[in-house]
Amino acid sequence: MEMLCDIKSMTKAELTEDFKRLGFPKFRADQVYGWLHKGVETFDEMTNISKDMRSVLLQNYYICNVTIEKKLVSAYDGTVKYLYRLHDGEYIESVLMKYHHGYTVCISTQAGCRMGCKFCATGMGGLARNLTPSEMLSQITTAQRDNGIRISNIVLMGMGEPLDNFDNVMRFLELVSDTDGVGIGMRHISVSTCGVVDKIYQLIPMKPQFTLSVSLHAPNDRLRGEIMPINNKWNVETLLEACRKYADATHRRISFEYSLIKDKNDTAECAKELAGRLKGMLCHVNLIPVNTVKGNSYERSSQAQIERFIKILESSGITATVRRTLGADINASCGQLRRKKKEESDGNIQQN
Repeated sequence: MEMLCDIKSMTKAELTEDFKRLGFPKFRADQVYGWLHKGVETFDEMTNISKDMRSVLLQNYYICNVTIEKKLVSAYDGTVKYLYRLHDGEYIESVLMKYHHGYTVCISTQAGCRMGCKFCATGMGGLARNLTPSEMLSQITTAQRDNGIRISNIVLMGMGEPLDNFDNVMRFLELVSDTDGVGIGMRHISVSTCGVVDKIYQLIPMKPQFTLSVSLHAPNDRLRGEIMPINNKWNVETLLEACRKYADATHRRISFEYSLIKDKNDTAECAKELAGRLKGMLCHVNLIPVNTVKGNSYERSSQAQIERFIKILESSGITATVRRTLGADINASCGQLRRKKKEESDGNIQQN
């Protein structure tokens, strides 16, 4: 028996070619592709497709979906946090945020993560598997359908390291930016990385128009190595050299993510060293007061420390902002819902 094909991970060109093999005209591919990117969950929802054709589709393809396992809505600002269940029982998280310019969704690219960053709830559980392009796409279409809205911006900063799932992420970006599909342009997308240097170099000749967000979190190897194991493979100097070449080639400003941890990387000395490292680069620093995560002792920096850090960077010509905290009452940072769900599941297995 032949395996069914993941139809939602196919480009429109691939679908058109496949439909030709099945004897369907091109306009049928256009119709089905449109339905998929509206977030339909079954072929039966495709009301302008005949019953016979739907039967053929069922014999050849499946529609990959995510199922809402849990949904939390912030009473403060309406931020929505989703725990999604995948077809194999794995769980991932997404966060939908409302800004004055529209809706932004933060999606996951892996179930878990193998990078092991010390301040991250996701990394503590390790990597289960990569997500398919359709599973990334489904996080967006499900959130749109559930809220009756159109999402205008995407950040790949949820669970997982996007560049560790390189091919699937590149396919997802192609699909989600297609004007015949969801149609969110590359300049409205941010892709995060903790510093997978070889993949940054792989991106350079592509000259992507999305924003590359690099999780730096420390200005030197001693500090960064303590909180980010990837620094043992690609140190700060190696990473920043790749970032300079990326910015020069793409003419796109890099956003450096910097989680401020009280009395660890938030000192005036750290700010001065960071400013020296980034001098002359086309970049921006996004300061993130660290979230309290069960399993580590990291604390959020004081407001005075945050303001001092910004002042030092700006006095050196480095633009810096503090990320706006949304969904504080629902722990809107990714990884914590999945971790709790896995702990509950493990507890039930032990009891049984």
